[in-house]
Amino acid sequence: MLPGSEESYWMDTTSATAYPVLTDDVDVDVVVIGGGIAGICTAWELTEAGQTVALVEADRIAAGVTGNTTAKLSALHTLIYQRIRKSFDTDAARLYAASQQQAIERVFDVAARLNTDCDLERVPAYTWADSPDQLDRIRAEADAAAEAGLAASFVTETGLPFPVAGAVRVENQAQFHPRSYLLALAADLTWNGGLIFERTRATGLHDGDPCTVTTEGGRTITARRVVIATHYPVFDRALTFARLEPRRELVIAATIPAEKDPGGVYLTPEHNTRSVRTAPYREGQRLLIVTGEHFSPGTGDATEQWWRLIDWTGERFPHAEVVYRWAAQDNTTTDHVPFIGRFHPATSHVFVATGFGGWGMSTGVMAGQLLAALITGDEPAWTGLYDPRRLNPVREAGSILKLGARTVGHFVGDRAQSSHADSPADVQPGTGAVVRVRGEQWAVYRDETGAAHAVAARCTHLGCIVNFNQAETTWECPCHGSRFGVDGAVLQGPATRPLQPQQLPAEPADPAKPTDR
Repeated sequence: MLPGSEESYWMDTTSATAYPVLTDDVDVDVVVIGGGIAGICTAWELTEAGQTVALVEADRIAAGVTGNTTAKLSALHTLIYQRIRKSFDTDAARLYAASQQQAIERVFDVAARLNTDCDLERVPAYTWADSPDQLDRIRAEADAAAEAGLAASFVTETGLPFPVAGAVRVENQAQFHPRSYLLALAADLTWNGGLIFERTRATGLHDGDPCTVTTEGGRTITARRVVIATHYPVFDRALTFARLEPRRELVIAATIPAEKDPGGVYLTPEHNTRSVRTAPYREGQRLLIVTGEHFSPGTGDATEQWWRLIDWTGERFPHAEVVYRWAAQDNTTTDHVPFIGRFHPATSHVFVATGFGGWGMSTGVMAGQLLAALITGDEPAWTGLYDPRRLNPVREAGSILKLGARTVGHFVGDRAQSSHADSPADVQPGTGAVVRVRGEQWAVYRDETGAAHAVAARCTHLGCIVNFNQAETTWECPCHGSRFGVDGAVLQGPATRPLQPQQLPAEPADPAKPTDR
């Protein structure tokens, strides 16, 4: 059995929210769809600018992707500066660095202003390599990051309890408790007249002047501007799905003695990615948070990856005792720069923030500032860099073709392939499988009591066939990353509609079991 509580530390150490469901039609300047870090920061910044704002969240705010993050506030995003300098130019790398660093400073400014205790700490950030074969890439990134304006240097010593071949070190980065920070913003937002509606799923969008957003409950929000900040856009008239790749990563949190704190935020692209940071915990202890083992949603059971991450942590941090485990998900754009700005060329009213590439904390804060500025008539220097309407066929063609081929492969191939179960009766307790029933593919899960639960296996986004993730007891779409509970409920978009429940045929009685007479 996997160790640790199946809940993120951020969720476990903050109070649940209870904002109301939308029950009446409302009229505001801006409606923000999505209550993660990008949505909350955007709504807060707009309220600060004097706009009337309504934020709608399908579940609870700061509880989805943001509630399951690693929460590193860093402008050092693995090896991004070499990539941007090569794919764009040196000026683009400088703009990226400036926008990300100012977002970190914004968190310090706002946290001080709101007097919120969110465990905010200044620490250096590192991208390290174990293998000497990777040193040329590490040195090149140190040079590129310094040229972009960060306080970056190449080092061979870090605070990690094991030797490294080399690392990029960047000063004045941070780590914090993201949910504590965002709940403080939400409280301040509503105090200043902003509206937050939870358990209010947006299901329709009319792009006009004004715009209207309809919700699952049949209510309407009328607004001059709309921001889609749902992690993966739930309304995709710009065909963003062809330029976004979903990725899932596992996270464990383990106690270590306070004196063993490595004193920074760390990441290596080796070992299928390993990310390390700490957080304040109990007296004499820190919480070591380790992320890694990235994989595509819907590719099957993640149990083996969990054990690889746990074993790596135990080997590198011998005093670590796992107390939490959870998983994070994000999307990467085909040119590795997020999409933040006007959604597509035909709109001047709808904006989007997506494709954060695993760096949602600094990018989410920056997105709030950028979108608020665009909506109120300003254009920061980095507007063009993040503009979703950009398209460079030369640098994106390979990634777009690869994503398209993978999606087509799942869309066509998954309909033909067989699973390990020929019928619902073959699905064992605690497992799930896609089986054919009456000529249709159904997703069947059998719980530990033996009761079977069946839903339609076609994702309600674009119709790909879902797959079962046994480690998290979820159905996941391998095409665009939608996730569903075993009852079909939407856990993560872009899908907005649940998988349709199905009524299984009566199962024959087990002759080994006694019957009542």
